[in-house]
Amino acid sequence: MKHSRAKRPDIRNPIRSPGPELAGLTRRALLQRAFAAGALTVVGAGFIAAPNAAWALEVTTIKPEQMAALVQMARDIYPHDRIADAFYAVAVKGYDSADQKALVDEGVAALNAAAQAQGHADYVSIGWEEDRVKVLQAIETTPFFQTVRAGLVTGLYNQKDIWPLFGYEGESFSQGGYIERGFDDIDWL
Repeated sequence: MKHSRAKRPDIRNPIRSPGPELAGLTRRALLQRAFAAGALTVVGAGFIAAPNAAWALEVTTIKPEQMAALVQMARDIYPHDRIADAFYAVAVKGYDSADQKALVDEGVAALNAAAQAQGHADYVSIGWEEDRVKVLQAIETTPFFQTVRAGLVTGLYNQKDIWPLFGYEGESFSQGGYIERGFDDIDWL
């Protein structure tokens, strides 16, 4: 994943416009707190921090809570223990747009309503994957679920940085095909 220097957050600068409970915290300290909490942390307007302090995501159109739900939903739909949440965040970042806002507003509301029907505060607060999957099954026929699930196929698996985790070396046409390149060297099949 490539970032330009201009868009990369400077973790040495304090967070702008913090709430009273975050006044004076640096981004590094904030991310360390997120790690200690053990879950995606929604902080202020438009900022989500990861539990492992390895990434953060800024949202502009949808609410940070909605993006946190999308990231968790992506991980629950296509669970891979060896893939970091940052890759799931990249896969759903496209839903932070004006043309997707209504779909996300309604979809996350339905997701949280399904979680509440099963006795939880909201989808992201559900601790067990098995319980989150039950919530997803309750909304799996909705256009929201189908759109997110279908978008994840390319949004997640087209990220070249995760291909080595699956043993995929990429396309072969530009390198003369697979026959002379060890096409059968994948040991996990």
